Amino acid sequence: MWRRPARSTSRRTLRRTSLVGNEPDTATLEVLLGPLVLEATRAVVLAVSGPARVRVGGLEVATDRPFALPAGGRGEIEVVGGARAWVAVAGGIEVPTALGSRSTDTLAGLGPAPLTAGDLLPVGRRLASPAAGLPTGGAGPSTGTAGAGDVVEIPVLPPPRPEVLGPDAWAQLCRTEWTVSAQCDRVAVRLDGPAIEAPEASAPSEGLVRGAIQLPPSGRPLVFGPDHPLTGGYPVVGVATSTGLSVLAQVVPGVRARFVG
Repeated sequence: MWRRPARSTSRRTLRRTSLVGNEPDTATLEVLLGPLVLEATRAVVLAVSGPARVRVGGLEVATDRPFALPAGGRGEIEVVGGARAWVAVAGGIEVPTALGSRSTDTLAGLGPAPLTAGDLLPVGRRLASPAAGLPTGGAGPSTGTAGAGDVVEIPVLPPPRPEVLGPDAWAQLCRTEWTVSAQCDRVAVRLDGPAIEAPEASAPSEGLVRGAIQLPPSGRPLVFGPDHPLTGGYPVVGVATSTGLSVLAQVVPGVRARFVG
């Protein structure tokens, strides 16, 4: 039994899935803020990655290592010092595929629906007993990344077409200390701060990549995440690197961010 909203996703992350012996494209759970309570209907092996505090039967369990959750047992996952944690279960979560993926695309509305309290998810079975020889308690939580009031650095690449921007746009992007607004999700993170001069008219739509920093008419940047649109007409003032996007995945509203070019 899976309680409290979470999200099913097939993130191709070797580290998370290999912790429990899964293939790289096996579906995992992405937990936004939490807390999340998992109740096992049979013995399973789990691993939690990210800034989280995990408890099984009142005992804290280390992140980034597998642990057993016995039949009828409950695991409690609380995100600390960040925004997201990820849960892998040995055998994977067997939700239906859409276009060859088990991910939820929040912008397109494809894939499994976000979880709600009381949802029951099927888990794939393994040949060996999943709980054999695995710890049920361990070290404390991993360290979080950023909270309100912190300043995080986001590595960024220059804009692909600087000629469509004002002469000071790139420099202003990098020298400004931005604040993460409440408008942030897997589609994009909107930043608040002094407006960058934006072109008066939008250009013909062109392809957008994950990490693109779009400059809308408001002059306040919008950093696109994994569920970003495929095209857009507003100019791109920079592109956050994979490292930068990993940092942004853990920010909450009120965190201050600085782009480092």
